[in-house]
Amino acid sequence: MSDLTSLLVAAREGDRLALASAIRGSQAEVWQLACHLVGRDDADDVTQDTYVRAWRALPRFRGESSGRTWLLAIARRACADAVRRRVRERRLAERLRARPAARATGPDLAATHGLGELVEALDDDRREAFVLTQLVGCSYAEAAEVCGVAVGTIRSRVARARVELVDAARAADTG
Repeated sequence: MSDLTSLLVAAREGDRLALASAIRGSQAEVWQLACHLVGRDDADDVTQDTYVRAWRALPRFRGESSGRTWLLAIARRACADAVRRRVRERRLAERLRARPAARATGPDLAATHGLGELVEALDDDRREAFVLTQLVGCSYAEAAEVCGVAVGTIRSRVARARVELVDAARAADTG
């Protein structure tokens, strides 16, 4: 059994010093892999994410494979997730940049129907969720990522915003 594997087994059993030693002993390799897969700018964040994931998975580490292999597999998955996240963020930014140009050439339906004023009256969280999903066109998952909350939170905020908007529209119609 390698030294790193022994340290990880000891860390699994609760030895905090062994965990710190395992991190120190493997950090250079994990960072190097991350640097080559996601770039120097994101390597530190991915390396940190790798060790957070490893710490969470430590109770399931059986020591059947080497600790090095186990950590590098976790790092590889963290890199893949970072690349996917970067692609999603780039696509969202492109959609958001393209959106104002499309609005400038066509009618602003929100303003035409008085929706803009009703949306402005929503509380900040609900307005943000509603605008991202219903006006900008983000998926619930994208809106959740933008807002830093769970998808279910976005769904409930949008549902509540819809109820408030319908109630406000009815109140405006009845005067």
